[in-house]
Amino acid sequence: MIKRLRRRFVLIAAASVFVVELVVVGLINIINIAQMDKREKELMQILCENEGEFPDFMHKEQRSMRPENMYTDVSMTDVSSASEPPPAPEGDKYRGRFNEETRYQTRYFYVRYNADMEPVKVNTGHVAAVSSDEALEYAERANSGGKTSGFDENYRFALSDTSDGGLMYIFLDCRDDIRTRNNFMLVSAAISVGGWLLICLLIIICSKFAVKPFIENYEKQRMFITDAGHEIKTPLAIISANTEVIEMLNEPTEWTESIKNQVERLNGLIADMLKLARMDGEQVKLNFEEFDLSDAFIDIASPFRTLADNKGLSLEVKAEEGIRVNGDEGALRQLVSILTENAVKYCDASGSIQVRLNKTASGRHAVIEVENDCKEPPEHPERLFDRFYRADSSRKRDDGETRTGYGIGLSVAKATVEAHKGKIECRTGDGKITFKARLRALT
Repeated sequence: MIKRLRRRFVLIAAASVFVVELVVVGLINIINIAQMDKREKELMQILCENEGEFPDFMHKEQRSMRPENMYTDVSMTDVSSASEPPPAPEGDKYRGRFNEETRYQTRYFYVRYNADMEPVKVNTGHVAAVSSDEALEYAERANSGGKTSGFDENYRFALSDTSDGGLMYIFLDCRDDIRTRNNFMLVSAAISVGGWLLICLLIIICSKFAVKPFIENYEKQRMFITDAGHEIKTPLAIISANTEVIEMLNEPTEWTESIKNQVERLNGLIADMLKLARMDGEQVKLNFEEFDLSDAFIDIASPFRTLADNKGLSLEVKAEEGIRVNGDEGALRQLVSILTENAVKYCDASGSIQVRLNKTASGRHAVIEVENDCKEPPEHPERLFDRFYRADSSRKRDDGETRTGYGIGLSVAKATVEAHKGKIECRTGDGKITFKARLRALT
């Protein structure tokens, strides 16, 4: 149990960190891709609005500071207009996002068509990887596809109108952005995975300290159950011996029979509690061996027909032949006994019980299924496997007979199934309650 708790703690913590890192890295990459996509669209918009050319991004006063204008005669400057702000050129609305160097950093080409869709101009002066013939091929592919924008290999393209009534296909080279985006994704993913593995290692190391308080409390509880169980055995043995002496000196009475029954129940309770404590502490060593589960199933379930008949119930036992498993035969026999006895004990008056053993369709698992009538099923059937839990509605039968039991048998059944790496569940519906245990079968 301690190992399962620690393993679950590590898995939950590692999964939580993984989800957080996945969200953070995903958001960073989404934002990065969105920003690159926005920049590319803005560049395409500029080129479309200016028919394949970049506007001047500088004010006139900035252009006057260029080297070729450094020796302009100062006497030619109009002093009266020097204080007035120069008019903004067409490209001034893009200032802040782009600058004068953008035209030299951007790789693009365009193909211009007249109104009759005949190519009249091909400009590849801003790109070195594409010739004029290749540029025409790109434009023809875009035109034949009927698309006004999109991607063709590493080029983003867009269709725009020209001032003379023609059309122009503009292609923007995005290979640097694509390479940068892919590299950023790979690097961020690698850093994220490396960080996650490092955190997982730290979680595994620190998990021992995280569950240490629980382990200490659990060990104290288990030791208390073990010590108390052994201490209670002595007075129970004395009570049983005294009862036998009383019956020897006097005739047995209903009171002595009641004492003996209660002593027997307490002895069973103590035995199950000690077994559970040992199984939780993984101190029980089950003897796994191959055996015929079908024979053991019929051998254990069939005798309960007599008990069912005495209570006015019908019990049907069905088992598929030749089902073999690798497990502890004694523990699995007790599992069948617990489930069958529980069904007989809590079945509705004049109800029916079906106890079945079969293989799954794949033949890889053996399924033990016990079903009985139950008009008032518990609201939380999964809690029936909790120790000492019994639903209030199940304490009495329809005929008013109080149901006995101390609510630990199903806990033993669950521990037994889990020790065999199997699964057990409880379902309710259609006036019935069904317990199903799945174990790995030999093929």
